Amino acid sequence: MKSSEVHAYIHIKERLEELGWNISNPERNAAGQVYTQHECQKNPIIKKYLDRDVPENVVVVRANKFMVMEAKSEHKNLDQAKKEALEYADKLNSTKVLCPIATAIAGNPNDTFIVQNFYFKNGKWREIEVNHRVTKGFLSPEIAQRLVDADSSSIEDMQISDDVLFKKATRINEILHLGSINKYTRAKVMASLLLAMADDTRINIDNDAFILIQEINAKAQKILDKHGKGEFAKSIAILTPPTPDNHVKFRKAIVDTIQQLEDINIRSAMNSGTDILGRFYEVFLKYGNGAKEIGIVLTPRHITHFSANALRVGKTDSVFDPACGTGGFLVAAFDKVRKDCDGEELEEFKKKGLYGIEQEPEVVALALVNMIFRGDGKNNIQEGNCFADKHFKGIKMTRVLMNPPFALKKEDEKEYKFIDYALGKMATGGLLFVIIPSPVMFREKGFREWRKNMLRNHSLRAVIKLPEDLFYPVGVHTSGVIIEAGKPHDFDQDVLWASMDDGYRKQKSVMKSRKEGNIKNILEKIHAVLDHHSFKAVPRQWILQPIEQDKFIECAPEQYLEDIEMSKEDLLNGMRTVLTNALASHLFSL
Repeated sequence: MKSSEVHAYIHIKERLEELGWNISNPERNAAGQVYTQHECQKNPIIKKYLDRDVPENVVVVRANKFMVMEAKSEHKNLDQAKKEALEYADKLNSTKVLCPIATAIAGNPNDTFIVQNFYFKNGKWREIEVNHRVTKGFLSPEIAQRLVDADSSSIEDMQISDDVLFKKATRINEILHLGSINKYTRAKVMASLLLAMADDTRINIDNDAFILIQEINAKAQKILDKHGKGEFAKSIAILTPPTPDNHVKFRKAIVDTIQQLEDINIRSAMNSGTDILGRFYEVFLKYGNGAKEIGIVLTPRHITHFSANALRVGKTDSVFDPACGTGGFLVAAFDKVRKDCDGEELEEFKKKGLYGIEQEPEVVALALVNMIFRGDGKNNIQEGNCFADKHFKGIKMTRVLMNPPFALKKEDEKEYKFIDYALGKMATGGLLFVIIPSPVMFREKGFREWRKNMLRNHSLRAVIKLPEDLFYPVGVHTSGVIIEAGKPHDFDQDVLWASMDDGYRKQKSVMKSRKEGNIKNILEKIHAVLDHHSFKAVPRQWILQPIEQDKFIECAPEQYLEDIEMSKEDLLNGMRTVLTNALASHLFSL
């Protein structure tokens, strides 16, 4: 057996394990899912149909539903791998469909692996598509099981888990670091690579560093030109190291990154509604200690989609984000409208429904890449400072979704200035959703006057206390605020005061979904208050009440939410917990 083939087997099992498959032999471990070569001969059903034939791997997708995998050590032998994989699968399907999925792999660790996936239905093999994109990497258990359950070669609305994405972003960050790629340029390298990988032809990774980078930049330019955004190509162009001695490790970093991206079917993932680039950017900034320095906090996907649903973004809206970053809120708005309509209506929304401003050229390019991967490169995302007020003159925005940079220094622009600017661009009756540090809604110095002035011209409809670890590792407590533009606040009108539990918990520096939370309930309450309907208060979760008309004009949920009456035992238990935590913290600091 060739050494390169052994490496291919190791690579396959590593990638399967990364994606969540249990790579144990099913004959030895009841939870195991992956047979390697002769191990499958112990399965009586596989043995019956394959006789003495042994594919590289047979993966158990469901009970008596398998995926066959066949690998070759060189790219040029991909067709042979495909031919053999389909032959093995056809044998298993000779009387009934036992093996609806077949995967062909060609390559080795030195020049990457090419992967093709096929699904068998109605006597024909078809390439597998996820989120309208042909897969080019290994299938996760979730994808494979959904394909089998739907009995289809194509599935939609398939998300990549944040855990997998975080691990992949962290691994790519390590690869780029080893390739001596500066921490502040890694995001633009990622943007160029993703654009280049969107092209129909595969990147020729056999070339030397100089030609490889030329090809990547040319492909990125081609995609941007196609979408009328060619001027941003310079902002994300990858520069070859000036010293030839660095070319080898630089080239290896680029090639290894391409492999990592293909492993997670990046084209499908980018078309899923996940702010992939935002997640990568967040990891790169975190490890470069850049996030705190520039006040950037990237809004989690479930919150951007919450905001679009809360404001009921629709096909006739003009959606605006004056500090759009990598475009997470615009992505959420686009995805909501795409689910609700298609055809000409969607095309019209692409052209006239999305508006964003971002002052960092590289970050603008990331936002454009995000939208291009959704089939939309014609949206109005502009580079510049929103306060210059030269953007989108004459357009009245009906929806604003935003999370302006947090004011971490005294000289920083205050968050409420972004709110004032956005409100000034809005049509009367339009709705604004903004995430701001909670003190803006209750602190006195400077902020109280802003609240008074805002309420003279606009209506506060809801304030939602957001989870404390939402923007970990940036330690800022935040609120989501909904304002109706152009209508002076009626102090007899009820406002929704709520506290969100999104179900996510911090685990090993990663936010993971652990329970359902109350997001759906809060969405219902937002829609109720916007429709002027009432509902029953739930202690510590939500309540309808007018703003208290005193000199403080406090607009924080904690001021209004009802507390739960606690028994003596509950109070004692709470005190014990506080004291225990305080003692532990003190001992840890010694």
